[in-house]
Amino acid sequence: MVWINSVIQGVMLGGLYALFAAGLSLMFGVMRFVNIAHGDFIVVGAYLIVTFIVSWGLHPAIGVAMVLLLVACAGYLNQRVLLNRVLGKDILPPILVTFGMSIIIQNGLLELYSADSQKLQTGWLETTSLQVADKLAIGLLPALMFLTALGVIAMLQFIFYRTPLGRMLRATSDDPEIVPLMGGRNAHTFALATGLASLVVGIAGIWLAMKTNFDPAAGPARLLFAFEAVIIGGLGNIWGTLLGGIILGVAQTIGAQIDAGVQILAGHLAFLLVLVIRPTGLFPKVSH
Repeated sequence: MVWINSVIQGVMLGGLYALFAAGLSLMFGVMRFVNIAHGDFIVVGAYLIVTFIVSWGLHPAIGVAMVLLLVACAGYLNQRVLLNRVLGKDILPPILVTFGMSIIIQNGLLELYSADSQKLQTGWLETTSLQVADKLAIGLLPALMFLTALGVIAMLQFIFYRTPLGRMLRATSDDPEIVPLMGGRNAHTFALATGLASLVVGIAGIWLAMKTNFDPAAGPARLLFAFEAVIIGGLGNIWGTLLGGIILGVAQTIGAQIDAGVQILAGHLAFLLVLVIRPTGLFPKVSH
């Protein structure tokens, strides 16, 4: 029963990792763009929700809405004003620019909030559990986190394959040079994709704030988990990202059950094993 519980907790944790990775997967799928500052933006979302609810005393629903609106608008403007200028066949300029953004964000957060770790206290939500069977319970907070991941990934899948915006995103991904000939604007489309990805980043940041402690330097570790989940699932495959997050989460919780010191290492080993068996990931993106 202990091992079954570890697997279930790992699946729940995988939902959080999938949220970390979904925005990254979307941006790579549309623009072939790797955002090194992705994890830092997740941490910014976590700090924003703590600021709005704890420091400003806003109602949680208003705080969540403000975080999502701010990060989505910031993502759109960031892509439109800055990142579109460095996009091209050479992947190095975007990596260098977003690496610089990562350093700026971390130092900015350090100045604003200090190096002390923070966490959004959720009270009864954090302590309530759902009894599934004898000696087996699922925490309400992890369950809601996993359901959120399912909802977000289903939403992205629907947008990508069932809406005019999704058709434009897929067309831009398949052949960005021909889209302007059909009346599309790549700069605007890329910015919309980043705004949508940033909305997911905001959701991930909110759950991060509720799930665990974080500090200004927590971004790179979140980026690493996101990368591993994306690559395990298959680059550009949104549902594969969820599976990648689950595999990573289960490996970590089983590793922690064996020895608390190897929890993170177990996840990295699972990532390496998948790469050895399937270098392109379990479900690499296919053309539609």
